Amino acid sequence: MTMSRSLHQRHYAPEHRRARGLRTARGLGLLLGLFVLCGCQAGQPSTSSSLTTAAAAANVKPEQSGMWMTVGERRFAITLTDNEAARAFAALLPLTMEMAELNGNEKHGKLPKALPTNASRPGTIRNGDLMLYGSRTLVIFYLTFDSSYSYTRLGSVEDPADLPQALGRRGAQIKFSKN
Repeated sequence: MTMSRSLHQRHYAPEHRRARGLRTARGLGLLLGLFVLCGCQAGQPSTSSSLTTAAAAANVKPEQSGMWMTVGERRFAITLTDNEAARAFAALLPLTMEMAELNGNEKHGKLPKALPTNASRPGTIRNGDLMLYGSRTLVIFYLTFDSSYSYTRLGSVEDPADLPQALGRRGAQIKFSKN
């Protein structure tokens, strides 16, 4: 038994030390990361983190731009599509609309002015899709279904799981605003 234990210790000891060293290094990395975060939260960002933040802001792509949609007390983040219609819609914000219920899967309302269009048939409409029907009808869908209609895509709700409940089965007042 002594011989087999000795063999076992010699065979696994370097692997055990390596694993312990990795855990220690990870722990130190985590601790260092927490110190850095605490320093930034204390209002003492370093010059390099300010430059990194500025560089990240400069690299934001148009399709990553967004807005908010507020229904009652619920607020949903919307990511806008990178197209002329979405930019024209964003230029109308802030905008509060009374949106009527249609078909148990969407709310729609008339925009104050026509927007550019580039309609296509998406086939499947997804819960959270924000679309333009024609040039003046804004539509927010709250259920996924197949459709043969043509729409211009404006964007989509980032986390639409609670959208059906928030919109309800009747008309709703919806506020759209910039981030």
